[in-house]
Amino acid sequence: MGNNKTRLTGWAVFTALLMLAVAAIAPQQIPVVLYKLAMVTLGVVLSYWLSRALYPEIRLYQLRGWQLIAAAGVRSIIALACVLGITLGL
Repeated sequence: MGNNKTRLTGWAVFTALLMLAVAAIAPQQIPVVLYKLAMVTLGVVLSYWLSRALYPEIRLYQLRGWQLIAAAGVRSIIALACVLGITLGL
């Protein structure tokens, strides 16, 4: 496995190639793709702040075992709900 700075490099390159393909095949779709990306990003940011507001005492790095799994599960459900809500509702 690569270090933290390079572990998503392959996915970033793949995404850039896909965007170039979209631009070549259907350039009118670039604004749609950017809009959808913005909505997903907004959902993720909203889920982070909503999770922090609802459970301010939970710090995942301080938890171990089943508590970590439960807290991560709750945060994942909040993230899923926010991203789906934003992307399906707009």
